[in-house]
Amino acid sequence: MRFLPVNIDAFIVELNSLEQTMALTDVLQGVIADWHINEIIPAARTLLIRYNPIVTSANILAKQIAQLDISATVIQSGELVTIPVRYNGEDLAQVADYLGITVAEVIARHTDNEYQVAFCGFAPGFAYMVSKTAQLNVPRRKSPRVRIPAGSVALAGEFSSVYPQASPGGWQLIGITDTAVWDIYRDKPALFKPGTRVHFIDVSQSKTTYHLPAHLSAAKKQEDLVEQQDITVLTTGLQTLFQDNGRIGQAALGISESGAMDKSALHSANRVLGNSINEPALEITQGGFSAQINRPMLVAVTGAVCDITITTSQGETYTSPMYRPIQLEVGDIIRLGNVKCGVRSYLAVRGGFQVSPILTSCAFDTLAQVGPLPLKAGQTLAIKQTNALKPIPLTETPAINYPTSEDVVVLDIVLGPRTDWFTQQAIELLTSQLWQVTPASNRIGLRLSGEQPLSREKHQELQSEGTCIGAIQIPANGQPVLFLNDHPLTGGYPVIGAVCNYHLDLAGQIPVNAKIKFNPIGIFKEFEGSDVDHV
Repeated sequence: MRFLPVNIDAFIVELNSLEQTMALTDVLQGVIADWHINEIIPAARTLLIRYNPIVTSANILAKQIAQLDISATVIQSGELVTIPVRYNGEDLAQVADYLGITVAEVIARHTDNEYQVAFCGFAPGFAYMVSKTAQLNVPRRKSPRVRIPAGSVALAGEFSSVYPQASPGGWQLIGITDTAVWDIYRDKPALFKPGTRVHFIDVSQSKTTYHLPAHLSAAKKQEDLVEQQDITVLTTGLQTLFQDNGRIGQAALGISESGAMDKSALHSANRVLGNSINEPALEITQGGFSAQINRPMLVAVTGAVCDITITTSQGETYTSPMYRPIQLEVGDIIRLGNVKCGVRSYLAVRGGFQVSPILTSCAFDTLAQVGPLPLKAGQTLAIKQTNALKPIPLTETPAINYPTSEDVVVLDIVLGPRTDWFTQQAIELLTSQLWQVTPASNRIGLRLSGEQPLSREKHQELQSEGTCIGAIQIPANGQPVLFLNDHPLTGGYPVIGAVCNYHLDLAGQIPVNAKIKFNPIGIFKEFEGSDVDHV
């Protein structure tokens, strides 16, 4: 095993084979709580371990993991799922040619051998399945497709999978299924999870009818319909989303954390109103939000700095401060102007919004498309009816200084896990030159541009591995992408470093055209399980 730094609360364990990765994952599932591990993200040859740094450390965990014997571990098998397939994929003939067999033999190998889900990633419900006996190892396409239809059955390397929704992708398409492998309206949205056994069948050769898992009842689907009309949304600006702390612990379904980009501002908004700090609030990007108030209420706005204007039903207009409770009455219209610094403001209501969680959270994940949908003009919102409220403080202040597009923002970083894939010049450039935030940035990540791109020393293909919020991934063009809250759970480009957790809120508030300077808090150093030096 190799142990590579990822962040101040995470590291990667690199192993020699997929079998070892699956075995170690299986063993660690039994000690997660005892070892204070928050999440395990398995991939092809690695495990990303996120832990609680208050009660344990990378030193302790690496030594514990290094002492585990996984050589005799029996991988636990899950339930068997049957997937009917129409084998008419665009790449089926090319796959047969590459393997030197007939199309019929490709289909036979795919249907005669049982697969098992090794791990999930890329997209919600996307499962990486393996078979020891299928012998269908083929490379990815040289040029990925812009759009692959939902239900496409595909091969890449040693893996087979089913695309849960339409998306770009570079896998070889051999067929398609009508089976919905991801359905948010099922009791268990993901059909596959690590350990699930999968049997593909050729529908042209079968007379059996296979039934899909049932949807939730229509009544349950409509649980989040708003009967109260406490607030009427007039304008949403660039984007207005429900956000809370996010979905920690959903990696087995292929879902990353998401949640508020500036959690300190979210918590402040709720504290100002006496709410629980994780109550969902509205995350408003670049201002421009307005709403009509239909009942008396108390609200607060925090985060990116903007003017807050209230127009009463009598036509009087006044302004209100941020980080303070604002009393609104029936007929009032609240408007948030364009932001002066920062990117995202947070609007909370005393008592909290009445909104139904999806997979434990009310956060909307823009990549996975999971959570309550983005707000639209004309939509009505309801407030919870509750008396369980805390006193209101009047001393709340911003936790960070919000940057403007003219600023240079310094972000502390941990080097790793793939720093040694880059030239020494690239490592020096990462931390010495300034990186400008481009307009192609969003909640998934900040796309950065520097005068000199970063060059790699190792050019082999990297097997997909887990990534964290704050990861600085370097694609082929050498220009970094700084992953933010809605990033993919796994990535295939090397990560040279990661923004320290305590600077993630600041990273989520950096506007377009601002510049970033990366400040490493230590050197990159691989550590051994027998003698670990903490990052």
